[in-house]
Amino acid sequence: MRHVARAPMIAPSILSADFARLAEEADAVPGADWLHVDVMDGHFVPNLTLGLPVVEALERATSIPLDCHLMINDPDRWAPGYAEVGSRNVTVHAEAAHDPRGCARDIRAAGALAGLSVKPRTPLEDWIEVLRDYDTLLVMSVEPGFGGQSFMPEVLDKVRTARRLVDTGHLHVLVEIDGGISRDTVEQAAEAGVDCFVAGSAVYGADDPERAVEALRDQAARASAHLGTG
Repeated sequence: MRHVARAPMIAPSILSADFARLAEEADAVPGADWLHVDVMDGHFVPNLTLGLPVVEALERATSIPLDCHLMINDPDRWAPGYAEVGSRNVTVHAEAAHDPRGCARDIRAAGALAGLSVKPRTPLEDWIEVLRDYDTLLVMSVEPGFGGQSFMPEVLDKVRTARRLVDTGHLHVLVEIDGGISRDTVEQAAEAGVDCFVAGSAVYGADDPERAVEALRDQAARASAHLGTG
């Protein structure tokens, strides 16, 4: 159940949207490839956002595939539920999963792509073998927990490593990045080898979120050696 990107994917993050108007905020980005949903439990990260009932409601309200990023403790227990309600991709944190390979199997069995995320200071090398069981790699370019942080360019070395492993056939993951992605940083990430770009305030803080999605995709396409424009 692999997802191969042939053009840059943009996943607007609803963490930067109006939580009282989530269905309308989803409608505001009809050209988005995925809709990124940050689930935070107040334990793995200090912030608390939304959970499974809201994700299930949002799944019914939009045709955009949901990309659920679980910043929670015990994702082994909770992640399959997000797949069962129809999420396209369910990502757990390497630092939180008890049995990451088993977690990936359970997410896939429930019908979603399985994603593994690493924090900025987590070495990618420790997780390369585990990533063979996953469909997506989410590289955090800010510390997880809050939106609006500054992009950390030092994480792009992880992206370059992952891109090289994908291009040589050692891994088969979609490379995703989350944190501080904007018109000022998207080209750096694209050049390093990112397939899917999570953008929060760069989309929902714009006057025209739909146009912001297209502008980011165009910028990424121009800077991507591994992706085309369609």
